[in-house]
Amino acid sequence: MYDHIGLKVKDLDASVRFYKATLAPLGHEIDSSGTGFGPPGEPGLWLYGGARAKGSTHLAFRAADRKAVDRFHQAGLKAGGQDNGKPGLRADYSPNYYAAFLLDPDGNNVEAVFME
Repeated sequence: MYDHIGLKVKDLDASVRFYKATLAPLGHEIDSSGTGFGPPGEPGLWLYGGARAKGSTHLAFRAADRKAVDRFHQAGLKAGGQDNGKPGLRADYSPNYYAAFLLDPDGNNVEAVFME
């Protein structure tokens, strides 16, 4: 769980498209500012454009179930993300840790996780 995260990104439009697509299967939406994402009325991820942004952040979002993790991964690939770990169990983390990993347009490692 987190309160909020701010990411500096090179291409704000590309990052907004990526996060809008990948977070929708997890129940998150974009807020009226156009750069905040989270559950309805509770944005917790903020994107900030900046030419010198460099990816180095890891973000992990809670998923409602394994199917949401799978949809997150599929949506992210279609939105221009790169695979950084297909959906599956990560027994080295925990016996019930089901996750998928993507690299966003700036190379940040983005994860969706469900633990039964």
